[in-house]
Amino acid sequence: MPGVIDSYQVAARYYDGAYAAMKDLVDASFYVGLAKASGGPVLEIGCGTGRVLLAIAREGIDIHGVENSGPMLGILNENLRHESPALGARVNLHTDDMRTFRLDRKFPLVTIPFRPMQHMFTVADQVAALRSAAAHVAVGGLLAFDVYYPKFDMLTGSLGEEKLEAQWSPVSDPEVTVRRYVRKEAVNKINQSISLTFTFRSFRHGQLILEEKEPLKMSYYTYPHLRALFLLAGLEPVAEYGSFARTPLDNSSDEMIFLLRPVRS
Repeated sequence: MPGVIDSYQVAARYYDGAYAAMKDLVDASFYVGLAKASGGPVLEIGCGTGRVLLAIAREGIDIHGVENSGPMLGILNENLRHESPALGARVNLHTDDMRTFRLDRKFPLVTIPFRPMQHMFTVADQVAALRSAAAHVAVGGLLAFDVYYPKFDMLTGSLGEEKLEAQWSPVSDPEVTVRRYVRKEAVNKINQSISLTFTFRSFRHGQLILEEKEPLKMSYYTYPHLRALFLLAGLEPVAEYGSFARTPLDNSSDEMIFLLRPVRS
């Protein structure tokens, strides 16, 4: 497969359980609403295990997904086996790099949901990813994506401290409790990135039966940085929000969410 990599080897197995346990995660309905308004088909970049992609496909909308993590795609393909054949026929998957891929079609809606842009660590990669996305937006169409709003007063706090993020029981084994912990290892203020370690501990009847760890690095963005990237990528904002409830983007925001369109010459 072109572009396939082995990222998320550990986290992919726990991904769906962890995020299903986070009841305040409300981004899927936002992207479903955009997909319905567009009429489809939709292109989702960084589709992962299909948390957002499948929610859109369940609405009867055709969707293409691009992902370069082999382990994440493996989970997505397993998830598709539990869906109806009709839904499966609406889903097309592409294994490729979000910076360089090109499909032979354009879409009324292109999305990069749940922060794949935060896995782009240089300006060159960030611009390349946005240009690749923009190249697939049809005339009159939109590109939508989100990143988190950096809280600078909290950025360097709690370094080295392990925190519990989520707890759940797998459907396949309800007697097991899985807990996901995160530890912030380092903050690189020059390159605007954070290094983390995720730890997954599984317990049966209160006894630890498995512990797995995986590092993760994420970039973070300031608002002027993003606006400069849009200029370099040939994009202009149509709307911007500070939450998935479409509240204004301001100092109280937790998210930075953008609807963009390519600048047509």
